Amino acid sequence: MAYRLIIVGGGRIGGALAQGLLRAHFVPTSDLAVVESGAERRAELVDELPGVSVLPTLELDNVDDHSGVVLCVKPDQAEGAARLIGACGARRVLSVVAGLSCARLEAVMPGAVAVVRAMPNTPVVVGKGASAISGGSHVTKDDLDWAADVLGSLGTVVRLAERHLDAVTGLSGSMPAYLYLVVEALVEAGVHQGLTREVSRQLVVATFEGAGALLAQSGETPEELRSQVTSPGGTTAAGLRMLEGRAVRAAFLEAVASAAERSRQLGR
Repeated sequence: MAYRLIIVGGGRIGGALAQGLLRAHFVPTSDLAVVESGAERRAELVDELPGVSVLPTLELDNVDDHSGVVLCVKPDQAEGAARLIGACGARRVLSVVAGLSCARLEAVMPGAVAVVRAMPNTPVVVGKGASAISGGSHVTKDDLDWAADVLGSLGTVVRLAERHLDAVTGLSGSMPAYLYLVVEALVEAGVHQGLTREVSRQLVVATFEGAGALLAQSGETPEELRSQVTSPGGTTAAGLRMLEGRAVRAAFLEAVASAAERSRQLGR
């Protein structure tokens, strides 16, 4: 049986994409398949994705001229998976493999396969993802539009030259982890000041969500919004002075640079 959309790799990001696409009604369950080689993970996916075909491997009859394939495996498995995808006749592939260039994937697939490289992040599962896409040497506008439609159903999509994808990986690709670390630290800070962990968590998560919505909807810059909260000589100014003194801003700059460089290393 051929499927309209096939996700090869049912790990964390592959599962998140599948859940997000179903939640967004981008594709009916009967038209979606997830290929996952691990038996234990396949069993989990069957429970997580009712009605979706969960396959141990990709077969020739799973792919036709209308099929699109999303490659979600680890970098060291990507070229082998791409060979299989090409051998099954796929003509359009969206790769979310960190660090791996379109050219490397094109080189192991027969013919002129359209490869679109992308970097989404895990909030795709709730339709709030941020993704960047770029096309390989055989990609047409229709191919890029298809990739943008897939990821656009899960959040924001930007189109960039491929040379920028490593920077995107270090920034928005890894950014949920950076932000969760900040949330974790702030919850702990509330506990240290005498709040219960549950109250501290509620306050931090609600403020995190609200501040993000205000930033997205107000049209004001982060600097403008920060200044509105910071009275001269006040409590927020005291807290910000401590953060700047501990070089928190520089730490974020270095974190993004380090993650981007690791993405470049994975592609070498």
